[in-house]
Amino acid sequence: MMSTLTESILATAETLPEGGLLSPKEFLHLASRSAVDKTLSRLTKDGHLLRVGRGSYTRPVVGRFGARPPSMDTVIDAIEAVSGHTVVNNGAAEANALGLTTQVPTRDVLLTSGPPRMLRLGERVIEIKHGNRWQSVLGKRRAGQVIRALGWLGPEASQATLRRLWKQLSPEDWQDLLSTRRMMPAWMARAVSEALPG
Repeated sequence: MMSTLTESILATAETLPEGGLLSPKEFLHLASRSAVDKTLSRLTKDGHLLRVGRGSYTRPVVGRFGARPPSMDTVIDAIEAVSGHTVVNNGAAEANALGLTTQVPTRDVLLTSGPPRMLRLGERVIEIKHGNRWQSVLGKRRAGQVIRALGWLGPEASQATLRRLWKQLSPEDWQDLLSTRRMMPAWMARAVSEALPG
């Protein structure tokens, strides 16, 4: 027979969308931290839950081909919703997404405005590093992608990069870039000012 704690954890897990997170702290009103940790560990071992990081659990997605971890994007969305911190791609991934490089990052490294953490989704390991404020100030908006790509490509490539992006960027994107110059490294703020489409 299942304990009330086990039933409560499983019932809560069932209500979660794909990638939704469970924390041991949610169940401390039912049992001690040790009992909660042991129950979560047992449910993970039995395949009912996945431990994706320290103090973070989710439920596997069950389909016709069996169980799989949730997608990285859904877990990141859940982390942002729970923590209030922004989590974004690193500069190399953004440069690739914008068509500025054909180099594909070999590791999953994301940047956050919050504390660093490691995630494991099946065989996939995702490192979330604390970034500089300018790297996450515009979040996932197009101008935010540009800022991170510029940071990765460096000062020498900044003018050529911004010229290449002229047609991709809307007037709103340029306005976003201009409005955040005070937070950018000096070389980047200068490059954005000089690259203004005229």
